[in-house]
Amino acid sequence: MTGSQYRMSVESFSEVVQQAIAALPAEYARLLDTVAVVVEDEPPASVRQDLEMEDGEELLGLYHGLPLSEDSFFRTGGQAPAEISLYRGPILRQCDSEAEMVQEIADTLVHELGHHVGLSDDEMPY
Repeated sequence: MTGSQYRMSVESFSEVVQQAIAALPAEYARLLDTVAVVVEDEPPASVRQDLEMEDGEELLGLYHGLPLSEDSFFRTGGQAPAEISLYRGPILRQCDSEAEMVQEIADTLVHELGHHVGLSDDEMPY
């Protein structure tokens, strides 16, 4: 059963997130200069509802913010800074080892950074 028994503290998971960020190729890591990465235990029910997720579907991460392709010097103020939420519970359930987690987190970050630059899910390379 994949990842179902794997446990890790929030602190240890945050260290794995830092490992994954450090392992990102430079072009992706540079994008994180303007995007906050936060760890949450589970996606909020409201997010799952907004995304029309089915029971049993896992959400590993989510981009919050205005994509760079829509950003403008002339936009009105009050826009929250860009942020990527990583969901610890779903990631732990998907992985059987720390190495797998580092890769899954990196893949999730790259996917969410794709949204940051304006790509849709259909335009993602994976």
